[in-house]
Amino acid sequence: MAGRKNPRVAGLKALGAPATRYKDNYDPGLLECFDNKNPQNDYFVRFNCPEFTSLCPLTGQPDFAAVYISYVPDKKLVESKSLKLYLFSFRNHGDFHEDCVNIIMKDLITLLEPKYIEVWGCFAPRGGISIDPYCNYGRPGSEWSDVALNRLHYHDAEKRRGPWGADRQ
Repeated sequence: MAGRKNPRVAGLKALGAPATRYKDNYDPGLLECFDNKNPQNDYFVRFNCPEFTSLCPLTGQPDFAAVYISYVPDKKLVESKSLKLYLFSFRNHGDFHEDCVNIIMKDLITLLEPKYIEVWGCFAPRGGISIDPYCNYGRPGSEWSDVALNRLHYHDAEKRRGPWGADRQ
């Protein structure tokens, strides 16, 4: 497809840019989207982001996490390079783990208006404890609202292996 113009992705700035510029402060304006060619289908899109970093808002020490983003798109899909640059913009952002995952979810809801979305952060232990915040959203008045409630109730019911090899209960 090299050299062919694709109207579906016209206007994307991050993808195909000659040089990648990394922002050093949180910037939701980095997120870009394009049209979903299959809006009639319900399907999950999952992003695994094993190198997420942010800063503790009190100590300024770095926090490391694997962030998992899953969503059921409607009319828009997030462009993956813009998502990468957006997540990188948290590098110097000071916020608690719980706030980071909720900010990510809310920014993606604003951009995409998905049917369903969930964000799970598996943060590396600091001081002998890890924090794994999970948040989700289902479009109100739709079946996805029920899915969100059910997944919130049972999201961590099964044994999971965290990104650092430890079993998570």
